[in-house]
Amino acid sequence: MNSHNPSILSLFSLITIISISCITSDVGAKATSSDQSDDVHDFSFIVGGYLPKPASDAQNQTIPRRRSAELPPEFLDCTIWRKECSEEVLELARRPENMRWLKGLRRRIHENPELAFEEFETSRLIRDELDKMEVGYRFPLAVTGIRAAIGTGGPPFVAVRADMDALPIQEAVEWEHKSKVAGKMHACGHDAHVAMLIGAAKILKLRESQLKGTVVLLFQPAEEAGNGAKRMIGDGALDNVEAIFAVHVSHNYPTGVIGSRPGPLLAGCGFFRAVVVGGKRHGGENFHRRPADTVLAASAAVISLQGIVSREANPLDSQVVSVTSFQGADDLEAPPDSVVLGGTFRAFSGFYQLLKRIEEVIVEQAKVFRCSATVDFFENEYAIYPPMVNDERMYEHVRKVVVDLVGPTNFKVVPPIMGSEDFSFYSEVVPAAFFYIGIKNETLGSIHSGHSPHFAIDEDALPVGAAAHAAIAERYLNEVTL
Repeated sequence: MNSHNPSILSLFSLITIISISCITSDVGAKATSSDQSDDVHDFSFIVGGYLPKPASDAQNQTIPRRRSAELPPEFLDCTIWRKECSEEVLELARRPENMRWLKGLRRRIHENPELAFEEFETSRLIRDELDKMEVGYRFPLAVTGIRAAIGTGGPPFVAVRADMDALPIQEAVEWEHKSKVAGKMHACGHDAHVAMLIGAAKILKLRESQLKGTVVLLFQPAEEAGNGAKRMIGDGALDNVEAIFAVHVSHNYPTGVIGSRPGPLLAGCGFFRAVVVGGKRHGGENFHRRPADTVLAASAAVISLQGIVSREANPLDSQVVSVTSFQGADDLEAPPDSVVLGGTFRAFSGFYQLLKRIEEVIVEQAKVFRCSATVDFFENEYAIYPPMVNDERMYEHVRKVVVDLVGPTNFKVVPPIMGSEDFSFYSEVVPAAFFYIGIKNETLGSIHSGHSPHFAIDEDALPVGAAAHAAIAERYLNEVTL
């Protein structure tokens, strides 16, 4: 998720959120001796098994897709979904050999974090795993992104997304798999998101003969900075897709508890930088010929901006407009030629109207004092995140799948928060639902919020997330075709 700092440079490094993009090439490397047992794939429970195929870095590569064999008698027929089907999916995810594999994947990614649009080795690791399962994919999308597909190859198409990028943070957690890259860390759980989606791919590949359509797996770069989702969409990530889902780990809920809500879930977020320009005079000049005062004009704009939320916004709708920077000059005798002010804004609804009003207030208030003003919202730097609004039908689908999967007491209707997430770009194109999975475990020290150098996760959430992805996708295809 994203945490935003008003300075431009930080827009590409730290865009915070929530709760609720390489310097190294070790991600795809062979594990150390202490980790080899975690990274060995036991495909004994997959019918027929799969022989690894060498990975290729060819652009727009498409690996021939092969349908899985029919399910053996011991697996349920889930043509009509029932609770036992959910239990079967979760049991597959929680098998000891699968747990070890999932933890191994997550730890390899965690040790070798990569920033926005630099996730080359993380992407290679993912493609290697997909090759071993004989899952077809397109690569690259948005520099390092991947679109994989499991199922019939035909409609309907439902997508599940995981983000891949890390943060420019020095890890402070001392453990065996601490980041090996100075100043970079998976401090928002994207390593776990990738592991969960690869785990879901393994389950779905096993159950491929049951799928009544195609599951699209999106591995996306640059969620933290750079609007990776927007660039993935531009490269065809949502071609033919009619619905999409994604998860984010959360320290607010105990391990394995899943939460979401219908409607607005995460706020839209943006930044602005305004330049107020006027004339300059010497302090000893004739006051009858006083030029425009940029400091006064900019100050009036700051005061007027505060009235947008207090006097124009629906009092039941949370909005924020904050001026966090004001720069003039060091000359104490005369106002400067220009004043630069900047800040941030967030809203659940009326986001683009709020953006419009910020510009209007600054420009028109400057005119009152015989100055002019321009406002930049950094749209060319991909610094605008629209609100994340869950489609009510997609939310309800997540809710019923989760209740069957982990029980009604482990699903929570969560409050909206002012954090932001670029998954919202997908939700502007197709019906979408975003949900959280708890990782809070005080014994393990998994209590710190995302973007903290002390951030840690309880890895027991990994199989639950993998099973949730798989069940949400498979059951969607089953029910949409009824």
